[in-house]
Amino acid sequence: MNDILVTGATGNVGRHVVSQLAEAGIPVRALVRDPSRATLPDGVQAVRGDLTAPETLEPALRGVDAVFLIWPGFAAETAEPVVEAVAKHARRVVYLSAHVPAAGDDDEPTIFHQQVERLIRRTGMAWTFLRPSGFAVNTLGWADQIRQGVVRWPFGAASRSLIHEKDIAAVGTHVLTSAGHAGAAYVITGPERLTQAEQVRVIGEAVGREVRWEDMPPQEARELLLASWGDPGFVDGALRGWESFVTSPETITDTVEGLLGRPALAFRQWAEDHAADFR
Repeated sequence: MNDILVTGATGNVGRHVVSQLAEAGIPVRALVRDPSRATLPDGVQAVRGDLTAPETLEPALRGVDAVFLIWPGFAAETAEPVVEAVAKHARRVVYLSAHVPAAGDDDEPTIFHQQVERLIRRTGMAWTFLRPSGFAVNTLGWADQIRQGVVRWPFGAASRSLIHEKDIAAVGTHVLTSAGHAGAAYVITGPERLTQAEQVRVIGEAVGREVRWEDMPPQEARELLLASWGDPGFVDGALRGWESFVTSPETITDTVEGLLGRPALAFRQWAEDHAADFR
């Protein structure tokens, strides 16, 4: 098997894809901005490149058979040249996409990811799209408040099927190393729904601290997010998404179990795996 290139190779999902491929004895390249600073498993080749600068990708892609594509943010202006560069070298691509949070629309990706998916479909490469539910790892954003014992955030009753980043990586690794996935778009989720308030309680139990939830008015949260994220459209879209989960809880699928032969990891397992991050 020729090399597999993993983008976002030191991130929450990519680093697990890299390590799982390496453990399976698969030749793997890790795309990083600075190879001298990357900490990677033995046998993994660090290659320089940046998806926001598509002209840097050519050397990293030479001789590659497949690409696990994770996008760093939503740099839409570089989507087309990046996909073209990948298609020039790779036979297939596994793209970490997303799905829409609105009820009844869970099989469709968000607008940015729709654009990237369309570009990939047009290339003629064999493709597989992974469309995960909310990332459990995003709850690390509550870490400082968890340490203080109170989490203030909007929509405590929003119910989500958060997925462990290890499960996303395991599905990606399975798809990259087995046949029969070309043209598939997999919606992958955790095995259960928990409200945001329940997520906070579970994290507190994992770290041995009582933590309570306090609902924040959405307008106050909007002001905080605008200061942090800057993009009003992105902020308002996120708030609408969280609000929608109050009345229309996030979908649960059995796709992880169907592909891996084991249940998806529960949020409690994620919280225990990351307990040190909240202490």
